[in-house]
Amino acid sequence: MAELLFETYGVPSVAFGVDAAFSYKYNQQLGVCDKDGLAICPGFTTTHVIPFIEGEPVYRGSCRTNIGGYHITDYLKQLISLKYPHHMARFTWEKVEDLKMEHCYITPDYALEARLFQKGAKEAEDKTRCWQLPWIPPPVEEPPSEEEIARKAAIKEKQGQRLREMAEAKRSSRINELENELHGLEFLLEQLEQVEEDDIPSFLSATGYLSKQEIESALLKVTQSLRKSKGEPKGDQAESEEKTDPATNEKFPLVNIPDSMLTTEQLKEKRRQLFLKTTSEGRQRAKQKRSESELELERKNQQDEENRLYGENPELYLEQLRVKYKEISEKVEQRKRLKTNGNHTNGNNTSGGVGRGERLSAAQRERMRLLTTAAFDRGKGEDTFGARDEDWQLYKLMSKDNDDDDDGPDQDEAELTRISSRLQEVDPTFVPSSELGTSQPVEVPRIRPLTKEDFQIVLGVERFRCPEILFHPNWIGVDQAGLDEMAGVSIRRLPSMGQGVEERLTSSIFMTGGSCLFPGIAERLEAGIRMIRPSGSLIKVVRAFDPVLDAWRGAAAYAIDPQFLTQTFSKTDYYEKGEDWLRRYQLRYSL
Repeated sequence: MAELLFETYGVPSVAFGVDAAFSYKYNQQLGVCDKDGLAICPGFTTTHVIPFIEGEPVYRGSCRTNIGGYHITDYLKQLISLKYPHHMARFTWEKVEDLKMEHCYITPDYALEARLFQKGAKEAEDKTRCWQLPWIPPPVEEPPSEEEIARKAAIKEKQGQRLREMAEAKRSSRINELENELHGLEFLLEQLEQVEEDDIPSFLSATGYLSKQEIESALLKVTQSLRKSKGEPKGDQAESEEKTDPATNEKFPLVNIPDSMLTTEQLKEKRRQLFLKTTSEGRQRAKQKRSESELELERKNQQDEENRLYGENPELYLEQLRVKYKEISEKVEQRKRLKTNGNHTNGNNTSGGVGRGERLSAAQRERMRLLTTAAFDRGKGEDTFGARDEDWQLYKLMSKDNDDDDDGPDQDEAELTRISSRLQEVDPTFVPSSELGTSQPVEVPRIRPLTKEDFQIVLGVERFRCPEILFHPNWIGVDQAGLDEMAGVSIRRLPSMGQGVEERLTSSIFMTGGSCLFPGIAERLEAGIRMIRPSGSLIKVVRAFDPVLDAWRGAAAYAIDPQFLTQTFSKTDYYEKGEDWLRRYQLRYSL
């Protein structure tokens, strides 16, 4: 690090400190901990235990284990991913980190808490947390009640009345605007009559019009618009000019007005109205076509019924229906096989594995042939495709559905459906061919519809099982000591620091770092240390004022001290004394 800072970035000097020591000194000034104590810092990837004597850290008595908040989050992510594999995409690292900080806790007795959840006691249910994932219930189609229908009708009537009132108010406002504009144009024409011939151009330039004819044209348009807004009948000239449906003209008033009489905005509105009119007429034609199809179907059914009732031989009619149904059914099945297997209908292609060309219909193969032919014919020399009129016939052939495979099946299937329904009406013994596939019905596996509970993530034992690895790292394969055992190891490393040093250390056990925010960690740590200390020993566990940011605050307070510069390691020291001296460097925290 020093080599990188000095030689790459050229910093003048650096000072190295320990985050737990900075946090301890900052909280010592706040009165949270004493001069003699034990700092326990469970961080993100590691956990440190550092003893303090007379306010200074004793690093020869410190110890470290490679367990931290990262491992707790990763362990929780693994557990819920195994528990809910269908929602693994929801378990992002950030979300699992939030779940850990919001729901996880440390229990005083892990075995007792686990048995509580194993028995399914009421206390376990109270300690269980549920995270509801986004879920949209499937629509339930239930017929509305009469009260609901009446309520919706009343609401619709109120909305319609409000819209009518708004339309009437808008119509009145429009009429007032048109009347004011009409009076202004009439007044302008009256003034124009009184102006002399030589002053007419200057008078028109001041009004914004180019000629008297333009003013009269504007007056005519305003008059027509005013009559239309008031609902008055139009004049003979307007009636002679308008040949289309009155309802259509009312919806699209600018369609039949010449472009020369419209402004730029009105031209845009006219194009929009033309588009809307064309769309509306297309819908009407489609609706009329559907009506004609329904009438044709009804006519055929009526004709079939007459043939059955009033024909000479009803049995012959029924037999003809069966024959016709069989012919169309075979035709439809043949086309389906052709679409699936191409033209290989001779039984040689039984594997079902066909190539791209075999899957094409006849019309599609014809288009491919035309494209290939055009490419080979025009592949040499200069590309002159499109210069002759017959070249454009190729596009018509490619875009036209020459084969019956594209249009025929729809008509044949519709006719097959009609004949099938007709046979079911007149012949009780008739069974459609689609229902004759197998002698035994195929059991279709039932798929249970997804419910709200399927999108719930339940956190039970995971809440206290994941943070427990701070005290039992071997659960995730790390063969190292836990927090309470680390505290005992650190205390045993200081036998020569004087009489009663162990009691002074355990009387001020200081916790800092983000992982000490779990509820219950202080009580659990105190109980663990009490088991390795003599009976009656004073044990006091305190937590930092802000376990996450106190290390930064302590370092910031240390950096603004005037004597801080005497504790730095400069570039000159680095080049003169080398990195070996840097390994022996130690920051003094009491300035």
